[in-house]
Amino acid sequence: MDLHDDDQGFLRDLVKGSRQKMHHVAWTDRDGTGRQTALTQPEAVRLNTLAHRLGISKAELLRQAAFLPVAKPAVKPPVA
Repeated sequence: MDLHDDDQGFLRDLVKGSRQKMHHVAWTDRDGTGRQTALTQPEAVRLNTLAHRLGISKAELLRQAAFLPVAKPAVKPPVA
């Protein structure tokens, strides 16, 4: 395949992710909508670690995370 390196990396990551066991966490969004988030093994471990540290469930951690503001992209200075 004649693809850029970043495209090849993207495709490799997709294939690698599809081969992993996915972990699903059901939680309720801030508007009351039921959600289900699929996590890779490393994501599940990190979520478990954070939830344990805070003393709350994974579902509650995701519900609280829904209230975090979206990060704004860095503004690049105009090129003269």
